[in-house]
Amino acid sequence: MGSESGKTNNPAVVLLSGGLDSMVAAAIAREQGFRLNALTIDYGQRHRVELDAARRIATALDCERHVVLPLDLTIFGGSALTDDIAVPTDGVGEDIPVTYVPARNIVFLSLTLAWAETVGADDIFIGVNALDYSGYPDCRPEFIAAFEQMARIGTKAGAEGSALSIRAPLQFMSKAQIAAEAARLSLDTGMSWSCYAPTEAGLACGLCDSCRLRQKGFAEAGIEDGITYERTTG
Repeated sequence: MGSESGKTNNPAVVLLSGGLDSMVAAAIAREQGFRLNALTIDYGQRHRVELDAARRIATALDCERHVVLPLDLTIFGGSALTDDIAVPTDGVGEDIPVTYVPARNIVFLSLTLAWAETVGADDIFIGVNALDYSGYPDCRPEFIAAFEQMARIGTKAGAEGSALSIRAPLQFMSKAQIAAEAARLSLDTGMSWSCYAPTEAGLACGLCDSCRLRQKGFAEAGIEDGITYERTTG
């Protein structure tokens, strides 16, 4: 799938979790000609291996700066990713799962916006999508649109006329399309990490929602994934 043309050589801030989606979104931003500043939030997540993945990706994509910002959300808890709650392994359901971190993208995008305003970037990239996902409310298009409007109203840059944009280039892509986009961009998908419950051997579990969605996407795209799973779900 093609990408919008960007403003060549302008700075952008990319919210880089270390997952497949954020890697592809960052690569699209680079392809569009943006100079990348990557922000990764160390929020005490259970799957801390994704922080190393983010570092690998930031280096591979020649980010001008990569900030890993500590923000300990385990103090709040309330999620299987930040609290002593088991990660579900029985498949993707219709309800919002316990892996939802309360207000995560609201908090993370606010921090990304603060850095973007500091470095003079009008464009923020985030790898959310609303097709093959776990049903998190802060991944929906209406949330992204509302946050963009808030950013323009509530910042000095916006008040002075900057057209701040929250870019979600994967918003309406399926996981299969995202996998295909990674291949088109010649990305090593093995650099990324999606699993919520890594095994002691350092493998992706293969059973959590994130693993299931990722495996399904690569299978549908007919593309080999670069990571190894303890179990495969087809």
